[in-house]
Amino acid sequence: MDEEPAIPAAPAAPTPPEVRTPPIGGAGSSGPVEGTGRRRRRGRAALLIAAAAVLGLVGGTCGGVLVQAGREPTKLPPLSQATLARSAGKAPEPLPADQDRRVRTDGDLRELLLKKPQGAREAEWLESVDGWMDLATYAETFGRPDEQFSQYIHDEFRRAAVTGWDVGDDYSVEIRLIQFRQEEVMAAREAGDNGRHWAGWAREEDTDRWAIPGTGDGEAFVHNRPEAGPGSVPVYKAEAHAWRGDIQMEVWVTGTKRINKKLIMDLAERQMERL
Repeated sequence: MDEEPAIPAAPAAPTPPEVRTPPIGGAGSSGPVEGTGRRRRRGRAALLIAAAAVLGLVGGTCGGVLVQAGREPTKLPPLSQATLARSAGKAPEPLPADQDRRVRTDGDLRELLLKKPQGAREAEWLESVDGWMDLATYAETFGRPDEQFSQYIHDEFRRAAVTGWDVGDDYSVEIRLIQFRQEEVMAAREAGDNGRHWAGWAREEDTDRWAIPGTGDGEAFVHNRPEAGPGSVPVYKAEAHAWRGDIQMEVWVTGTKRINKKLIMDLAERQMERL
């Protein structure tokens, strides 16, 4: 009989490659591998140290508070100072009323106005009552009385004294002293500045202006061009504005001829000397 051919044996299964776990210290580490137990012990030590530090701070703070609370309170120095020795010599006498400006300005304001010169006539056209001009009447002298009235209420208007006279048929003079309370703002200075600024800007091209000596920023103005309405006589004007303390001064001169510098300057200087 013929022999059956031999059946080849099945190939052996391949051996899986050996899996190597790299050391915890790194691929090239040759030292011993530290276990997790040692790491845990090191973490516990750090927590214990931090807790001890916190307890130490708290304990020290509490101890300091207790020590401070047990001490006697420190006495503060007295608020009052030692009595100062009085200087030798006689104390200066108070100013007489004619030299104390506050006494003058708190008195009858009309007494500070310039007196009517000899030969001049009392002005019958003055809008005043016995030398006084109330706020409503004073506000009417402006282009927008309602706005000016409100403004002077805000500026703490106190009172206004006025006088005036006529010199022949040549010119007329009106002088106003407006006093403010000045508890909040320097209203007298602002009013004086507004008056002189308006006088200078309104007719800048045909107006001459001069500083009033001894008044800081007071000024006098002479307007060279007359004002004339239909059928009326041309009127020349000059004016002066200054302030001192809580009083604003206004001087107005009108005439049929150009007002000269000497007249307006003389009136302004003499009036300011009385304040």
